[in-house]
Formats: sequence, C-alpha cells, structure tokens
Amino acid sequence: MKKYNTEFKSMIVELYKTGRSVKDLSREYGVSEVTIYKWIKQISPIASVEDTEITLEDIKRMKQEMLRLQEENEIFKKGYDHIREKVSQSELCQFIDQHRSEHDVKQLCEVLNVPRSTFYQSKHQSESKWKLENQQLLERIKKIYFESKRRYGAIKVHRQLLKEGLYASLKRIQRLMKLAGLASIIQKKYTPYKQSKELVLERDNILEQDFSTTSINQKWVSDITYIHVQEEGWCYLASVMDLHSKKIIGYHFSKQMTTDIIVQALKNAYISQRPKDEVILHTDLGSQYTSKDFKDLISDLNIVQSFSRKGCPYDNACIESFHATLKKEEVYQTVYVTFKQARMALFQYIEGWYNRKRIHGAIDYLTPEECEQLARQTA
Repeated sequence: MKKYNTEFKSMIVELYKTGRSVKDLSREYGVSEVTIYKWIKQISPIASVEDTEITLEDIKRMKQEMLRLQEENEIFKKGYDHIREKVSQSELCQFIDQHRSEHDVKQLCEVLNVPRSTFYQSKHQSESKWKLENQQLLERIKKIYFESKRRYGAIKVHRQLLKEGLYASLKRIQRLMKLAGLASIIQKKYTPYKQSKELVLERDNILEQDFSTTSINQKWVSDITYIHVQEEGWCYLASVMDLHSKKIIGYHFSKQMTTDIIVQALKNAYISQRPKDEVILHTDLGSQYTSKDFKDLISDLNIVQSFSRKGCPYDNACIESFHATLKKEEVYQTVYVTFKQARMALFQYIEGWYNRKRIHGAIDYLTPEECEQLARQTA
C-alpha cells in the first residue's frame, strides 16, 4: 500500500478547499477518492449546521441538484434531436465556426452532432487535404503545448503525440510550432547568492557520477535551491530524487535554510518509498548535509551517504538539472507574493505536473510515476 506523508495530505486538502473536486484531485495526483475523503475528514472535518462551512446536508442537496441537471440535459438532448432535423448542415457548420474561439471544436461538433470532418470540409473546401491535416494536427499540438503551460518544446510535443497514437514526423511538428509561434519558455539567468569561501573538507564520493541503476530505491540525490517570495525574501526548497525513475520522492519548502529542511525532505522520501535494501544518497558538501542531526538520520534509515567533490556541480547534475527545470518552467513564470502561494504552486508543479504528467527523455519518454510503477511491477 502506498504511503503519503503529512505534508502531501495537507496540500491535497488545501487544494480541495480552493474548490477543486475530489474526482479531479484523485485523477491528477493518483490518490483514490476514498482516501482523499478520509484525509478531508481527518484534517478539515465538515462543519456543523450552525457553521457557515458546507454541511453534509449541503452536499446531499448538491448531489440532488446534479441529478436534476443531468435529467434536464437528457430532456434537452431528446428535444434537440427533433429540432436538429429542421436545421441544415451548413447552418450548423457556420455556427461552429463563429464560436470556435470560445469553445473547443471537438466539443462543439459532439454537442451539435456534426462530424468534425464535415465541419472542416464545409469551411475549407478549397484547401488541400494536407493543409487540413496540418490544421487538425496544430490544434492537438496547441492543446499539448498549453496544457504543459508552454513548457514543452517540439521534441516533447512529438513524443506526447506518439503516446496518444498520433503519428507525425518531428520536422513537421517543429515547422508547425515555428509557424504558430510556439516555443518552450526560456530560462532566465539566476544568481541569488555568492558561493561561500568557507573551508570545506572532502568526503567520500561513492557515486562518482555513476547515475546508472537497475531499479528504484538504489540511488537517491538531494540538493537545496533558492526561491524568492515577495513577503519573505529568499525561501528554500530541498528535494530528493530517485535516479532510476527521476521522480521527486521527497521535498520540503521552508523560510529558513536549516538542517530541518533536509531532514524533513528525506523523511518524506523515506515514507513514500519504504526501501527494503540499503540506499545511496548523494549530496553536496553543504553544512546541512554534513551536520550531526542529518548523519544520525541517515544512519537510522540504513542509508549510505555520498558527497560531491568541492567545486564540481557535475557530481550532482541530476538534481541540479531538476531545479533548473523547475525554475524555467514554473518559478520564473510567476511572482510569489506569499509563502503559502509559493508552497501551493510548488506542490502542484512537483506532484501534479513533474511526477505524474511530464514525460522525460532519459526514461524513454515515460513520466516519473509511470517509470516507478513499471519498476514495481517488474520487481
């Protein structure tokens, strides 16, 4: 049974409080609806009738309202079928064309019972079949591109299309994206602090840039990065990655860069993974990672620690690459006003996007979650 840390549970409940449905949260974060309802009850119990919060009676009324609306929708569909016979195909296609900027063409066609091919033929009778195919393909490209919040370039869009069974050459995707002005967002320069000149002792580098694995929970890597919040100044994110799946298995966001930030990140990683055998954890030589508290935790969890060489960021390239991606795709696209806002955004990026939706070239264009599940099935 999969384990979830307290931080993960509380963030799911916070998202629920913002108006997200349990069904959507279950689908997006891979947690059963029953489990989410259990967390909501534990962390944020439903208020009594006297309170202003939603009650069980309110939920019951909303369910009844949903059933009523579903019935009305069925009645509308039956009535529409009768009216539909009196409206010409060309009039329907004209209506779809007039409203395609407001609604998805596929949805309009489905609701109006017009085959999409019929709509496109009526609109582009003089255009070539190849041009029509390009327009349809570009619609799908745009959907993938904007769903990724402009993070995907042509290569990842191409791989996602292949996963969906839509075959087109990479050059064709690149050309269409260029013509449409679709490009992956560009990383900004980031210089938050000056490197300390404090004397640091060398320690054992067990990993030695050997990032290869045969399964999950063999080699983990960890690092801390800086994220700016308007009301707080610099805040800090500690992350732990499994080198096999590229999944962020543990992390912690804090206002202070103390030993506690990496202790919490590692505890979260351990709770989610529960490794059966010894694990190598590779980090840099930062004072947090060499502290007594952290070494005691490492020993208790049966983890062997490996350290980067002084002044050699390539020794921990994988986790540094993740933090660079995080900043390019999320942090540099947003201004975080409050700590709570930043914390929620990081949770949604890591758990909702990076781990579960973002395909990764190094793992055969699977998502980290898919790679982990595949490893568990074949173990």
